[in-house]
Amino acid sequence: MSDIQVSIEQTPNPATLKFTLSHIVSEQGYDFANAQDAHFSPLASKLFGFPWTNGVYIGPDFITVTKQDWVDWDVLAEPLASLIREHLQNGEPVFTERPKDGQNDEQESDSEIVKQIKRILNAEIRPVVAMDGGDIVFANYSEGTLALHMKGACAGCPSSTATLKEGIEARMKELLPEIKEVISI
Repeated sequence: MSDIQVSIEQTPNPATLKFTLSHIVSEQGYDFANAQDAHFSPLASKLFGFPWTNGVYIGPDFITVTKQDWVDWDVLAEPLASLIREHLQNGEPVFTERPKDGQNDEQESDSEIVKQIKRILNAEIRPVVAMDGGDIVFANYSEGTLALHMKGACAGCPSSTATLKEGIEARMKELLPEIKEVISI
């Protein structure tokens, strides 16, 4: 890829920055909690090469990096943007194998309510959360409780509880009255 633009954006999570890309790099989002998780992503592995990296999330057209508390973004932001831009402009792969996620994809074995939940997550919730550099992944649904994984900038964000309860839970209950609670796991 040539002429890659990378812009830097703040997220609601002060430990996480969002690097918005001018090109699509992934069909869906992938969360890397550590360097071992990133074995199939040369780009995420490079980002974990810095000792201050606490997490990497690669979204369709953005990358979020979560740092450790002891280092400031004013030192890191531009070098990270340059590293990402250089990696992509050199045509280096984002992934060496197709990662497996698919938890938000509808399965034939899903109950009708789980299919509806996944449709709502994919159509309404995930695009909004992605604007802040995060993602929401379906974990499970049982007896009125919907469990979700918060990823990217959402993981560990001080406002994630408010987003979960006041935003996601309220919307899910409005659309699917059988949902009594939404939790993060």
